Parts: sequence; structure tokens; C-alpha cells
Amino acid sequence: MTIHPRTTVPEDRIRSPYTGWTRDHWTALADRMLAALEPYRSPAGARIALPGPTSMYGTDSDGLEGFARTFLLAGFRIAGEKGADPGGLLDRYARGLAAGTDPRSPEAWPRPDRLGQAKVEAASIALVLQLTRPWLWDRLDDGVRERTVDWLATVLGQPYPRNNWVWFRIVVESFLREAGGPWSAADIQEDLDFHAAMRRPGGWLSDGEERSYDHYTGWALHLYPLLWAHLFDVTGSLCPPRLRETWAADLRDYLDDAVRLVGADGSPLLQGRSLTYRFAAAAPFWVGAVTGAGGQPPGLVRRVTGGIVRHFTDRGAPDRDGLLTLGWHHPWPAMRQSYSGSGSPYWASKGMLGLMLPAGHPVWTDTELPLPIEIADTERVLTAPGWLLSARHRDGIAVVLNHGTDHARPGDTSADSPPYARLGYSTATVPPLTADAVASPTDNTVVLLDDAGRASHRSGFEQLFARELPGGVLAAASRGPAHWVDTDADDSPDYGSGRRGPVTPGPTVTVASVLRDGVEIRLARVDAPATTGANPSWRTVRLGGWPVAADTRPDTRVTPGEPGPSAEARTASLRSGLRTLRGFDHAGITTEQGTSPLGSWTAIPWLATDGELPYGEVLAAVVLLDRGAPDVTDPALTVRPTPDGGRLITLVWPDGMRTEIDLPAAPTATG
Repeated sequence: MTIHPRTTVPEDRIRSPYTGWTRDHWTALADRMLAALEPYRSPAGARIALPGPTSMYGTDSDGLEGFARTFLLAGFRIAGEKGADPGGLLDRYARGLAAGTDPRSPEAWPRPDRLGQAKVEAASIALVLQLTRPWLWDRLDDGVRERTVDWLATVLGQPYPRNNWVWFRIVVESFLREAGGPWSAADIQEDLDFHAAMRRPGGWLSDGEERSYDHYTGWALHLYPLLWAHLFDVTGSLCPPRLRETWAADLRDYLDDAVRLVGADGSPLLQGRSLTYRFAAAAPFWVGAVTGAGGQPPGLVRRVTGGIVRHFTDRGAPDRDGLLTLGWHHPWPAMRQSYSGSGSPYWASKGMLGLMLPAGHPVWTDTELPLPIEIADTERVLTAPGWLLSARHRDGIAVVLNHGTDHARPGDTSADSPPYARLGYSTATVPPLTADAVASPTDNTVVLLDDAGRASHRSGFEQLFARELPGGVLAAASRGPAHWVDTDADDSPDYGSGRRGPVTPGPTVTVASVLRDGVEIRLARVDAPATTGANPSWRTVRLGGWPVAADTRPDTRVTPGEPGPSAEARTASLRSGLRTLRGFDHAGITTEQGTSPLGSWTAIPWLATDGELPYGEVLAAVVLLDRGAPDVTDPALTVRPTPDGGRLITLVWPDGMRTEIDLPAAPTATG
């Protein structure tokens, strides 16, 4: 019999052959996390001031955040027990609610009309008050209820960002409606209309009007709509049946992709902002089970959610004191955005939404089913984010090759945001996230180096295509003017977008990825600037591979000469490799310290040209990320010009199959 190291609950490898977890493990984890908060709860209970860095909004905001986000976890725990509360959680949060909404209290909460972050936390409070209504709200005295309504009602008439925040206003005003407070049908309809405008193909949603595809699609934009329809009385004009049916269909389509973006080790894709929310990535799977809209077998829901949560608990999150810190497996404050405070990581509570389901629910009683990656390989085009997905059974790693996401708009000239604008993301690697990586990126890039050795950026690129070719080969391409950004003077808050500063424009760079059997062939060409005002000063092209991190320095190998230079970096569990197919003259490894939450050392292989490349020439390389699988024979490659100035590339794979892909010419220079 195996006991999980953080609990005294025995594993059940009959019912849960993949994770060993039962509902008892989930409740034990929740109870441990909630108990760990007590030393940090304020005297009146309105704030939970956890250790760690302070957000840009200050300690008052962070204390409210600690209360509201842990209130989510307490609410899910109590709802699943039908109000049973032997630990006295309801009393603790009721005391805090009374003090936080009392403007005379020294622990009074910042009001949503005076602090934007309070709008976020107000939604968590309103959601849990609705979820636990018979056991908490209905038992509060009239004065506390009146003050709570007054505090929540300060959201009315306030501006909200046009992104996932629209759901915070919907949830708060829906609770006010049911509590007899003021609300606005026009606000809710406006926000529902904007949610509809964020819908994209395949059940995906963009978090706003930019190309912003990340975990917010799941832990916010899919979570709130169906949970809102499930918990609130919004039938009729607010939420007609066809709207809920649309959301359910979107969720089913999205989850069919999302479950393939989880590695066999339970790691979610390390891509996008707010990664310190960790196992909040499990939330969309749970909302499908809670509302019955997900379309996934209960055993698969428990496998994927348990795999995600256990990925972190087995690796140090929560920590030995039962706290979630700013970081990934361990504390790593550099991972946070400016809005992240010590209470922020507790949005991970959303990943434990399933606790509201009772012990007899099939999601707890059915036998676990394997993840798709544990059954077979998956390769597919994810149209909305412009990703090519490869989830590989042989090593359990899921990767995406990115030609459609940058947290920007086409034509933007910001610096690349490392969590968004790289050419690849995986469940086993993360881009270096420190200042140098922002200013001059190396990993998963095709860049031009200027005379000072600074790397160019690609944000604002044009997506050319992402499609499946004959024989199951996937291909995607993007194009845009290379540009250099001096970010030194940019002191604006980090919300996840690229940094800004004076821009030096350069030539147009087209990059394509061809994917077969988990191996990428990366193609690139450089064309003359599209405008005569651009500065074409550059001296080489560099292609960067996958970053691999470990607590000991990775092993590296650089091989010059025929058939072309290559570079490889290895840790105990990962290999990142590049092999030249065409045009590169040099290879090397960039080794860094302190740039990744996955290890003290990071190594990134790269290939580079010798001197300025003639415009229109095609470069090509094999790009590998694996666990040290035997090498396969590289495809043969030929390039011939096309009448329109493009280049037709023919790849002949080792088994004789041929793939053709066109790298079109960039627009010619204009005055």
C-alpha cells in the first residue's frame, strides 16, 4: 500500500490506476491548504496576508485577494459536503465578510470603484456566496448582508477591461440581482455580447481583442459562463437555452484540444501569463463535469485533473507549510506579473472546483481512464491560436509550434513577450523569463542579430497558414518585419504583453514549421524591407532551439562541419537538438543561470549564418525536443524558385514520402 507523501491517505491503484488519488486525497489537500492560512489571517478575518512579494496594488489589495481566492476553495469544499463544516470555515469567512464590508473597520476592503483589482476579488466572493447560500448568506445578520450588497454594488457604472474581466461584472451583478440589490441588465447584456465577440474556431476564446490565447481560455472564459448558468437563476432572457447550448458545444470542442495539451506527467502547457496559478489549469475539465456540459467520461476528468494537481503536489506546491507561493514547482517570484501578489496563486483553487461534487458522483467513483497521450500520438492543427500540436506517446511530452499567438495585434512593434511569442511551447520546458530574455530572445526563435549582437523581435507578425498536408504532415507559417526594441526606458506594468520602447525596423522574416512524427523542420527566409524607411542593418540570422533546464549544468555538444553544424543540450530527462539542413554555418549553446523556474541552469542550442544572408535564400534545420530517443534520418531537402518570387521547398522523408511547402516572397519595398 502506497501513502502519498503529503497525506496519510492510502492510494487506490484499482480505482485510480494512473494517479492513485481518490476524493479523500483532494479533501485532505484542501483541508491542509486551508489550515495553513490561519497564521496569516487578520484579527477580524477580513484579510489573509501571506508571505511573499507585494503586488503593484499594495498590501490592502493583496490581503483582500488572499481572502477571496481562498474563499473559493473553502466554498467548493463546503458545497461538496452539503454544508457540513466541522472545521468552522464558514464562521471564519463570515467574520471576515463582516469586517471587510464595514467601512469603519481597520480591515475594510478596498472598494471595486476605487481599486480595479477589487473587481476581480468581488467576483470570487459573490460566486461563493451564491454557491454556499443556504449555509452562509442566509444565516448572516441583516446588517452584514446590507453592507455586502453595498460593497459589491460599487461595481455598477465602473469601466471593466474588455477581456475575461467582463465575467467578474456579470457574476457580481447576478448575485446582486438575487440578493435584492441593484444590478443592470444592460451591463450583463453588454458583457455577454463581448464574450461572444471573443469566440474563435474550435471552441477557443481569445482573452480580448489581441491574439491572446492561453490558460485564461479555460480557467476564466469557459469556467464562468456555464457555472453562471448552473448556479444562478438566469433562465429566460438573460441566458436563453440556445446560448447555454453554444457554450456547452464550445467547451466540448475546447476540452478535446485541452486534454491533449497535458503531458503524461500531468504538467499543463507552460505558455501564457499568470502561470503561478498552477493547477487552475484543471478548472475547465471540472466545469464540464459539474455542469454536465463537458462531454468527457468521468474517469478521464478525474485522471486529467488529478494528474495536473498531483504534478504540483509531488514537486513542492503547496510547500512544506501548506502554502502556495509565487512560482511553479517551487518559489520563483520572477515568474509573476506586476498584478501578482502573495495571495494571487490561490486562483489555483479553481482547479479544485470538483470538490463541490459529492462523494457518490461518477467523477469520484468511476475508474480512471488514460490521457490521450498515454494511448497514442496526437498531431493536429489548433486553428484559433495558430498552433501545431504534437502530443507524443513515446515520451509523454506535448508541444505546440506557434504561428498565431503573440498577445498583440498584427502590425504591432512591441518586444516579444516570452510566454506568448516564441515559436514553440511544451509541457517540459519554459522560455527564460528574465530581463535579458525579454530584450534579446534566443530560445525557439528565428532572429536577426544587429551590429551590437541584439536579437530582433517578431510580435505583430502576419499568420500565413496553419494546415494539414497530405500524409498527415502539419505545416504553419508566419511573416513579419524584424524589429529591434529598446525596452530600457519602459517602466509600465507587466500585464503579460511585450515591452515597448524605441523601435528600429528591419527586413521581413518568414518562418515555417513542418511537423511529422513529433519532429519539426523549421524553415526561414529573409526578404528586403517592405518599406524604404526601414533600417536593414543586420549581420547574421540565428535560429534558437528548445530551452532545457536542470539544477546541474546541462551537458552540451556542438558539432561543426558536414553535413552541417549541429548543437545539442541534455539534462537527465530532456534533449534539445538542432541539425542544419540548409544554410547555417555555425552552431553553439547559450548557457544561463537563474532564468527558469524549472532549474538553476538553462541551455539553449542555436545555429547561425556566417555574415549577411542574401535576400530570398532559404534556411532549414531539424528542431528536436525529446527524452533522448534514438535519432532518425533527416529528410532530404531541395529548394526551387517560383515565378512569383517565392521558394518551393520539397522534403523527402526517410520513408520516401514527399512534402511540398511554399515560402512566399514578402511584399516589395514601397516609398
